[in-house]
Amino acid sequence: MTTTLNTSLTAAIEAASRHAGLSVLSAEPGTDFHGKPTAIFRLGLSDTAAAEHTLQLQLSEGFDFDKPELLPAITQHFAEEAKRLQNPRPDCYVTLEGLPISFGELVWPFHRSTSGSDTYIVHGVVRLEDGTGTPLHAKIAASMTVTFAEIVPAPEQPYAESFIYNAVRKTLDQGQLELLKSGNRQPVPVTTRYYSRWQKKFFFADTDQQQRREYLALKVYWLSGVLGGGQPVWIADPRDAQYLNTTTDELIKMASDYTNEGLLSLDGEFATATAALMARGEAYHAKLAAALQLTKPTFNEEMRHGHTNM
Repeated sequence: MTTTLNTSLTAAIEAASRHAGLSVLSAEPGTDFHGKPTAIFRLGLSDTAAAEHTLQLQLSEGFDFDKPELLPAITQHFAEEAKRLQNPRPDCYVTLEGLPISFGELVWPFHRSTSGSDTYIVHGVVRLEDGTGTPLHAKIAASMTVTFAEIVPAPEQPYAESFIYNAVRKTLDQGQLELLKSGNRQPVPVTTRYYSRWQKKFFFADTDQQQRREYLALKVYWLSGVLGGGQPVWIADPRDAQYLNTTTDELIKMASDYTNEGLLSLDGEFATATAALMARGEAYHAKLAAALQLTKPTFNEEMRHGHTNM
């Protein structure tokens, strides 16, 4: 491990990640949005993991997760990351509307808004990943309300990454984020409408079985067939289950059904695109084009030509 950071947090992360089958490849000092010290860890499945098969973890330098209310979530986070790191592109996801995207450049933990609003912010970048090297992306500012923050055990990456990623996907599905070659940072609101205090769970999309089936096919097409070069992808990701308002067991069952139809090759919780699924490429690219069009702002033509009484 490459490290210039020898702290109790480093030792704790090494122990917790090792338990999940992960290696800490590097541990370096960093800073948050306001310049306060953080610890940045690079995790992989082995000591020789290639850069594209690693994930970054950034925590406040003095953060202590070895507490009854905090330890279970970070333990689960590491276990899930160990599965995601088996994906050919661990940073990539798919939206319900059909956009393959990657997440990067997120600066953790949350920081208080500097605009005067009573919110906590995380900055990052979402990129379109259609296999063509497109420059389309969105700089994002995911804003968590103070009320919502009361739900989160800690304003740190392992406790918030899933719902931030899913809020971004939901915002894209609603056409409220535009993917551009360049542009200003765009807001992603994260409010209590995404959470049921009664059921103690997040809600992002009220999908039916057909929508979930279509999502699963899209995911395997893009992440295995197009971006993964035919490598298998994890289809029992709890992050997807949360996004779709379903369970990982149902995702596995749907993948099994697709296997019987010849669209997927399934090995446990990992699926590979077949030639039959890849033959749907024209339809999936058309769906991507329609999803991109949804993100483009529309204008009232009367206002564009000055035909208003404003």
